[in-house]
Amino acid sequence: MPVETVGYAALKAKEALQPWSFHHKDVGPKDVHIRITYSGICHSDIHQAREEWGPAIFPMVPGHEIAGIVEAVGSEVTKVKKGDKVGVGCMVGSCRHCSSCDQHLEQFCDKGMIGTYNGRYPDGTPTYGGYARDIVVDEHFTLKWPENLDQCAGAPLLCAGVTTYSPIMHHGMGKPGNKVGVVGLGGLGHMAVKFLVAMGAEAIVISRSDNKKQEALETLKAKGFINSSDPAAMQAAAGSLDFIIDTVSGDHPIDPLVNLLKLDGTLVFVGASPDALKFAAFGLIMRRRKVAGSLIGGIKETQEMLDFCGKHNITCMVEKIKAEDINTAYERMGKSDVRYRFVIDAETFPKA
Repeated sequence: MPVETVGYAALKAKEALQPWSFHHKDVGPKDVHIRITYSGICHSDIHQAREEWGPAIFPMVPGHEIAGIVEAVGSEVTKVKKGDKVGVGCMVGSCRHCSSCDQHLEQFCDKGMIGTYNGRYPDGTPTYGGYARDIVVDEHFTLKWPENLDQCAGAPLLCAGVTTYSPIMHHGMGKPGNKVGVVGLGGLGHMAVKFLVAMGAEAIVISRSDNKKQEALETLKAKGFINSSDPAAMQAAAGSLDFIIDTVSGDHPIDPLVNLLKLDGTLVFVGASPDALKFAAFGLIMRRRKVAGSLIGGIKETQEMLDFCGKHNITCMVEKIKAEDINTAYERMGKSDVRYRFVIDAETFPKA
């Protein structure tokens, strides 16, 4: 039988989210029914609910930073059992057979990954995300939760965490001695700093004002701080960084960031701006610098990230909210008024 639940949905693009009753697919032999405990709010939720990344599917129940408890499992599930703490990230399906999937890179599935929301299963059924009381997910895309991690503070790890962990690992940024710039100290940025510090690299926060300088240096233990609005500070730091992780999800100047890289340095974009970003080729050519992008992580790597967080007791800095405050949270995020991730208490969603 389909799993009936209640959550918050955008019924049309750019409309305020409101309570909505709906149902998930049947719990099949390989499926896991999860009672959601907490769901993080990601900038991509806002972009998609407002249809800023292209045509979207409505009604839309956003949310892909999901923590919960297993409510029931299908007859062939072996990965988890009823009562286990689990998580669900940005995808709930892929073809599982292409070269990308064979390399545990389901996010790059040749046929397209199936997003946790704003996606469709092969039969055309839309996917609905974590702004709800329940979700049903294939066991392959269900993640085991470290027992020592708080689920409220840990929920954003399923996107903000793996989105920064993956490029750090892929490019070898975390090696001791590396100097890594982190552009933007928000949900993604503060996680990048936490990972880099835990791995022994030097994290250098790059922000457009000094408002977060003290928190970056004293609370998050970043090694340095650069005010990108200060030309003298940017010039003093020119050619000093091995890598930069750019987490900003809007238009911003790129050439000044490229200038901070050493010879052979790499700038990696993880913030998805809806606007085209521009930069001059000469900044790359003259110092053999590179520009790259990175998209979340595969299921294997996401589990490795969660296990790393369990080992080092790494969670996000969050502000817990009620479901009725989601629209206010969206507005506050547009003003960067959050330290550093909103997380919805799923108990506050209306009951069926």
